[in-house]
Amino acid sequence: MKADYLVCYDIADPRRLGRVYKFMAGKGKHLQYSVFHCSLTWQELQIMKEKLNALIEEDEDDIRIYPLPASGKVFTMGCGDRLPEGVEIFME
Repeated sequence: MKADYLVCYDIADPRRLGRVYKFMAGKGKHLQYSVFHCSLTWQELQIMKEKLNALIEEDEDDIRIYPLPASGKVFTMGCGDRLPEGVEIFME
């Protein structure tokens, strides 16, 4: 069963940043500069974490992976319009 994750990163080196972006572009939907939405099985998540860890310098870079609630509801404000298919939008 797949679950949804928000992957956010801050990579210090431009070359590593490019490699992480390129890798993530094949794994999920690009939402903002360094933010991706991914729908992954547990095994896919573990493989993604291993590959990301191999791309970064742990003492310089930061990657956060947040599990999203099962409801699939996303609140958005401003000009954000790139959301994964099947996600409901609630504007306040």
